[in-house]
Amino acid sequence: MVEGKQTMLEQFIDALWMERGLSKNTLAAYRADIVGLANWLRQERNGELVAAQRQDILDYFAHRMENGAQPRSTARLLSSIRRFYQYLVRLGKLPEDPSAKIEAPKLGRTLPTSLTETEVEALLEAPDVNDVLGLRDRTMLELLYAGGLRVTELVSLNISQVNLQQGVVRLNGKGNKERLVPLGEEAINWLQRYLGDSRPFLVKGRQSESLFVTRRGGAMTRQAFWYIIKRYANCAAIKKDLSPHTLRHSFATHLLNNGADLRVVQMLLGHSDLSTTQIYTHVARERLKDLHEQHHPRG
Repeated sequence: MVEGKQTMLEQFIDALWMERGLSKNTLAAYRADIVGLANWLRQERNGELVAAQRQDILDYFAHRMENGAQPRSTARLLSSIRRFYQYLVRLGKLPEDPSAKIEAPKLGRTLPTSLTETEVEALLEAPDVNDVLGLRDRTMLELLYAGGLRVTELVSLNISQVNLQQGVVRLNGKGNKERLVPLGEEAINWLQRYLGDSRPFLVKGRQSESLFVTRRGGAMTRQAFWYIIKRYANCAAIKKDLSPHTLRHSFATHLLNNGADLRVVQMLLGHSDLSTTQIYTHVARERLKDLHEQHHPRG
């Protein structure tokens, strides 16, 4: 019975990949969510996924919340479980989805952390550009901020995706959706310097399609670059709680602060839904409120 259950789960994961083109990390999260429920049902109910009832799932959520699970992670878990059971209903394995009438927990509106323009400047200037690794890091930070890229998009870039003559980079975003993002003069200048002075030294004649490489000539990883960002944030005395998306959030917020149209920002970020981008209008309004309070005599 375990083999059948695993096969069903793997079929579900394969279907997600084929239908939605999700990343390996996202698919791994779906798998972990379903496996977590399956393990709990087996240990606490001596049951299986296909036999789970609404109350079993509610009890599992209660168990997780008693152990410190937050509403946001619970909402994500419910989404995974619901998608799995809807898949089984679609296949005819179940007559109905046991999670269908479970309400998602109410979530507070979480505003993304973004840096001020002064903080971004300090972060960009932190690397020592006289060093080949520092020049690479400065270029990566410039490109991340100039285009509002996701870190995964940045480290996955191949040389063929960058057109310096046209000043654009071609990205493969979530769901394999392709978009062209313009680069400013500053980012183009740093890319030219990196390609001329740093990258050849790092690859040492080896063949590599990756735009950004490590000191050994291999492709840069998301985790390695995240440590690099944190190190430079520390050097720049930035005390905010950063995430890998902080420069992306800053890119969007600064564009809106300077008068960019929301739909243009949506296109640049690669958001399929405008509501995802609208959070940044709230961030921009909060920033304006802070400025008013600080500088207006009646603030």
